[in-house]
Amino acid sequence: MGSSLSSYAGGDQDEKEPELGDLIEISRENYAHWAVYVGAGFVVHFVNHYGVSSGASVKAANSTVRKEKIWDVVGKDKWKINNSMDRQYKPRPANDIVEDAKALVGKELRYDVVSFNCEHFVTKLRYGVAESRQVEKAALGVVGGAGAIALAVRASLAPRNGLSSF
Repeated sequence: MGSSLSSYAGGDQDEKEPELGDLIEISRENYAHWAVYVGAGFVVHFVNHYGVSSGASVKAANSTVRKEKIWDVVGKDKWKINNSMDRQYKPRPANDIVEDAKALVGKELRYDVVSFNCEHFVTKLRYGVAESRQVEKAALGVVGGAGAIALAVRASLAPRNGLSSF
């Protein structure tokens, strides 16, 4: 491989190379965009129909799964490998994560900023559980415990994109 990903001048990122199935957190202006590393410098991520990272739109009926070079997705933003939920959930085998991610490329999925955004997408691939810590933090920060309860109720009632239903 020519130059390493960590030497790419796009942003302030981890020094180590991502491994297959690693989650990549990209710091945008008001949110984090998420992708999963699938090898050879590529990530798979969930974007709206305008080609913008899914967090840029509060709600879109459908969004598309894309495979792109990591530096095309990251641009000049800061990024890091973030598998922090490994402490809570056992990651699925890396080859299964990559195979499932690649199988979803080009598919349209229902997007919802609260119940299924780009972070839910990648955590579903890595752990089999769709979670978004940034949504949970936002709910707690805005309205406290009542917001977290409302968020949990809404998420439990919302139809989910499951791995089997992708």
